[in-house]
Amino acid sequence: MKKLVTETGIDGKMAMRVRLIGFVVATLALGGCSTLDGTARETRQQEAVQAQLAALAAPDQDVATARLRPEDGCYWYRHAGRVETTELPLRTPGGQQICAPSET
Repeated sequence: MKKLVTETGIDGKMAMRVRLIGFVVATLALGGCSTLDGTARETRQQEAVQAQLAALAAPDQDVATARLRPEDGCYWYRHAGRVETTELPLRTPGGQQICAPSET
């Protein structure tokens, strides 16, 4: 550290700040390269569920906005009408509501 101070003319506090900033930048740069396994796994599961819902659902329903409601255990999607946007139950071509399997 003394060598750095004498060669560059930087005082000790400034040298520590430069080191700290370098450490923070390196940590952030390396942290941005990693992915979280849990997040990637959740994304794959959501994509698989949406693919299954798309196969089960009747046409003209926005499966991309479908979500599972905990109150009834069924899937609902967001329908954007001309006047308002409402949530409607996701249904099969036969008219049955699509629900998650119950855990017993």
